[in-house]
Amino acid sequence: MHYDKTLGNRIFNIVNYSLLLIIALVCVLPFVYVLAVSFTSPTEVAKGGIILFPKEWSLSAYKYIFSTDTLLRSLGVSIYITVVGTIINLIFTALMAYPLAKSKLRGRQTILLAVLFTMLFSGGMIPTYFVVKGLHLTNTLWSLMIPSAISAFNLIVLKNFFQQIPDGLEDSAKIDGCNDLGVLFRVVLPLSMPAMATFALFYSVTHWNQFFNAILYINDNAKWPIQVLLREIIMLAQSRIGDSGFDEAEIQPLTIRMAVIVFATLPILLVYPFLQKHFTKGVLLGSVKG
Repeated sequence: MHYDKTLGNRIFNIVNYSLLLIIALVCVLPFVYVLAVSFTSPTEVAKGGIILFPKEWSLSAYKYIFSTDTLLRSLGVSIYITVVGTIINLIFTALMAYPLAKSKLRGRQTILLAVLFTMLFSGGMIPTYFVVKGLHLTNTLWSLMIPSAISAFNLIVLKNFFQQIPDGLEDSAKIDGCNDLGVLFRVVLPLSMPAMATFALFYSVTHWNQFFNAILYINDNAKWPIQVLLREIIMLAQSRIGDSGFDEAEIQPLTIRMAVIVFATLPILLVYPFLQKHFTKGVLLGSVKG
């Protein structure tokens, strides 16, 4: 029996590892393909076929992307939106989640129902635009940060996380003279770093990928985030209209698209490893208690 159990475990491990390897390849190969095509010469890409390793290296796609002098400006806009917007998100989410975590708060259930309602229904694009316009936020970077200051899903998870912090710690802080804000910023938030790091990643990815709202609310191309500018670069590449230093042999729309994907995802990929250790822990701890 012991031999059969050992043999069964070995078969299970082989099948399990094989499936995990296949899943990993399915997830990784598209990224490898995107990266390889972005560094492949346009003539090689024009021949067709799947490219997992460039046979003929070329930086023409990246040269085309950086040929516009507005790229660094749009990059700065996206960095500003991501950093400032994420800070706003974390502050507003924490300030709303903390009182909702207290069962003694009057009207708590009504507020939670209102928050849950926004997860199922929204005012729609046109009413939201009129609200943004009525607040005089159009054509400003605030229009990309203020309307999405709080995510209902993140708020609920963070509220659940706060509920798991022992009340004794907060009572001790109040005995020492802290008010509610002091308890939040000196006791609760330092103990909630895994959750805050997780939501910082969620919010920063959302802000970095700002695209549709920027098209709706921003008319000045000097305030375009990087995603909107990269879209314009792709459209110029597809229409064969670009910098005068490039001819058709140096421009391949597919390589341009792949280079744009690499450039747009690289900053988040660089940030993720620093937050990854908090990622799973933060979400799970905030999901245990309702």
